[in-house]
Amino acid sequence: MRYTYEPQSVCSRQIEFDLEGNVVKNIKFFGGCNGNLKAVSKLLEGQTVEYIEEKLRGNLCGMKGTSCADQLAIAVRKAYDGEK
Repeated sequence: MRYTYEPQSVCSRQIEFDLEGNVVKNIKFFGGCNGNLKAVSKLLEGQTVEYIEEKLRGNLCGMKGTSCADQLAIAVRKAYDGEK
């Protein structure tokens, strides 16, 4: 199923991804640091919600208290929990 998430307090305006069980695919960020976020998306393709949370949750960008990667971890968890 395709999900859309509006991140908070970061440069990205939107994150989209597919969730198949607990596996995340086709991650796409709109806005933010284009090259870095494309790399993040490629590295996480086919990973589980748990893996993404373990690696990215709490990752900060400057003094923002969050980051685009942290927001992705939040988004995939919310989507996964919403499917249960």
